[in-house]
Amino acid sequence: MPSSHHYQLNEILELIIETNPGKLLDIGIGFGKYGFLSREYLELWEPGAIYGAHKRQIDGIEAFEAYLTPLHRLIYDHIFTGDAREILPAVTDRYDLILMIDVFEHFSYEDGLKVLEECRRCGRNILISVPRIMSIQEEVYGNPYETHRYNWRRKDFSGIPDKFFLYNFKSTICYIGEDSRRIGHILKKRNRRKSIIRILELTGLKKPVKWIFSHQHPGR
Repeated sequence: MPSSHHYQLNEILELIIETNPGKLLDIGIGFGKYGFLSREYLELWEPGAIYGAHKRQIDGIEAFEAYLTPLHRLIYDHIFTGDAREILPAVTDRYDLILMIDVFEHFSYEDGLKVLEECRRCGRNILISVPRIMSIQEEVYGNPYETHRYNWRRKDFSGIPDKFFLYNFKSTICYIGEDSRRIGHILKKRNRRKSIIRILELTGLKKPVKWIFSHQHPGR
């Protein structure tokens, strides 16, 4: 599908925003959702932002040219049309973040590893999301690239350093790269605070949140 489910939007956007890329590459752009959202939340929300002015480089790769519309041309600075397996080896830019959202399952295991190797060469960080349970899917909208080829699981990323997984009940979300330690620490700390606040809400405790945080175990 040129689209992906909405249940992972919060997690994906949180990772994009925390990475704060100056240069982003969206592989398998499809409907263009993540390019659009990246342009919106990385630029429009910045102090002094000028509407319509692109301060960041957002590029994309799309194998099926029929998906592309004039809107894509407004959002993306450059769109490479063709198979990512053929395009990536020729990429000379160094991106701060490469997205493969519901794209990786369209590669075989062997091709996926080759694509990932090229992404690590031309990207500081890589964000991958694949279905936890992969359905059988053949050609869609006349696009043969839509075929599902391999059901990627956590164990398939075991040999890759500098990564963490973010839980989602429908997707396996894997963040790989130079910023993985920093962003993983931020999200862990944020989730801990959310859990404490939720406990306060459920139990009706009246202790101020600042008091709770200041009395946490010093090793945490």
